[in-house]
Amino acid sequence: MELAAGKLKFIEAWGKLGSEWGINRTMAQVHALLLISPEAITTEDIMEQLSISRGNTNMTVRDLIGWGLVEKQHKAGERKEYFFADKDVWNIARQVAKERKKRELEPVLKILSELSSVTGEEKDPEFKTFQKSVSDINKLAKSVDKTMEAMLKADQNWFLNSILKVFKP
Repeated sequence: MELAAGKLKFIEAWGKLGSEWGINRTMAQVHALLLISPEAITTEDIMEQLSISRGNTNMTVRDLIGWGLVEKQHKAGERKEYFFADKDVWNIARQVAKERKKRELEPVLKILSELSSVTGEEKDPEFKTFQKSVSDINKLAKSVDKTMEAMLKADQNWFLNSILKVFKP
């Protein structure tokens, strides 16, 4: 496979993977392009290489910057903005985990905390079932939160070795 075909395949695969993780396909494809670009590239470069509109490109790059996955750079004497993605996959994984925690897990934990204070008749089967379900989900969500916190603070080797220990017989 030639480099050009490999790049297209990678961009398409990263886009598909991103959409599986709940990230917009185009956002993942732009991120993939920036990952495999050795130098920072412009909006026009992104538009041309991915055949997407300026508006879509600008919105997508802004989202990637918001996720902390892409940086905007300026070159002396030029008006164009350049964009660059961190190439360290461990940093990328931690940043995605951090953002998903903030956007998804923390709001759920807040709601579960509020739901934990729902009152009712202790002998009512409906109340008991509700209370148990909320409590069980809250425990799971807190465990996930602790695991994500450990990942965010961990050194790559320590974290991967810890995960591998879980799977050893």
